[in-house]
Amino acid sequence: MRRIGLLLLAVVPVVAGALFYLFGPGGSDAAPAAAHTASPHNPEDAKARAEESAAAQKSEDDQVVADAPPGLAAADKKELAQKIVSTAENSTLRWRSAYDRVEDIGDGCGYTAGIIGFCTGTHDLLSLVEHYTEDHPGNGLEPYLPALRKVDGTDSHEGLDPGFRAAWKAEAKLPVFRTAQDTERDRVYFAPSVRLAKLDGLSTLGQFIYYDAMVFHGPGIDRDGFYVLRDRTMEKVRTPAEGGDEKTFLDTFLDIRRAAMKERRATLDTSRIDTAQRRFLANGNMDLTTPLTWSVYGERYRVP
Repeated sequence: MRRIGLLLLAVVPVVAGALFYLFGPGGSDAAPAAAHTASPHNPEDAKARAEESAAAQKSEDDQVVADAPPGLAAADKKELAQKIVSTAENSTLRWRSAYDRVEDIGDGCGYTAGIIGFCTGTHDLLSLVEHYTEDHPGNGLEPYLPALRKVDGTDSHEGLDPGFRAAWKAEAKLPVFRTAQDTERDRVYFAPSVRLAKLDGLSTLGQFIYYDAMVFHGPGIDRDGFYVLRDRTMEKVRTPAEGGDEKTFLDTFLDIRRAAMKERRATLDTSRIDTAQRRFLANGNMDLTTPLTWSVYGERYRVP
């Protein structure tokens, strides 16, 4: 959802034989990272290290993921994950009600739309429409592709008003476009975050914490992108895959993530961490076992 323009080119420290996931627009590759005593991150160096080792590590990483329990990728847990994220993104458990959502929420990302908050200013909405048009040429959003390319990286509506919002809502009535949103969500956010969490030895809860962070911060290498936040965490504590304690690791990750959110805007509501993920972690609910209760923005939610 956020800052996807510098897509997935960060790397993080892990012990020898441990694993890193690198996910790009055409698919996914895994790569080992530097030693645990990593120097302060440099995005370009991180990219180079990841690319150099990706091919050699992919087979080993694939096997680790294949051998891991389904975790958040299990159908019921994935459905639960969409509901929890939706309470923070759309203030509802009914995540499927957001396919036709499209509005400018004033966060500098242009229009935010769809089930995961694809944004005209952060490349992921453009990527969605491009992939959708490849599979379904002549769709109602295709005429807006030139404008979407022009406003990518900005909060501008140039070339989109007045018709883009109506076109999005009309297209969202079609099952094929709803499926396209699901596919892009999984490709960009869900699959890479769950994969990487498994490589880090994280539980179902840890996989969800990565997924929610990927959604909010984006799979980028800017200073509050998901991979950089993970990198900073691993400079402080070890992952379970490295022999570290999972609760300590996740507490540290959430501390760093919360600070990054407040650095972005001091008044930003962090209840998706404070009264949701922290609650799950404090209760030791590492499997995200239901019934589950949490609060976001002062609203209480429950999944029986």
